Amino acid sequence: MNIAFFLLPKQEVVCLSIHATLRQTLERMEYHRYTAVPILRDDGTYAGTVTEGDLLWFFKNQTDLTFETAHLHRLDEIPLRMQNATVRIDSNMEDLIRLAKVQNFVPVVDDSDKFIGIVRRSDIIEYTARHMLDRAASDR
Repeated sequence: MNIAFFLLPKQEVVCLSIHATLRQTLERMEYHRYTAVPILRDDGTYAGTVTEGDLLWFFKNQTDLTFETAHLHRLDEIPLRMQNATVRIDSNMEDLIRLAKVQNFVPVVDDSDKFIGIVRRSDIIEYTARHMLDRAASDR
């Protein structure tokens, strides 16, 4: 089994540009009901993952920030508390699972470090559970 089996391609992943405003980020996360979203640089490389917590801490620590002025701040100003590690598409499954244990999703990059998609922890768990149930059924 390889990582590509679980890959949700970039075209299907909600991503943000490093130049997105705080307001755009909030609206996009709310619309899609996500708590974390990958951030991409102009060259297509993975810059990090912004979380609801990052946004809340930024709001808390900026005394002059309101939702009405959120369009004046960009994602590259917001400190990211966690750095979701990436895996290369040719990495082994052990590397993917090690990261998926501590990240809701694992960003996947190609051999040029370009972001090509994500692997969701829930997809790995669902696949594993399905195979365990199938194996249990065949053992009966």
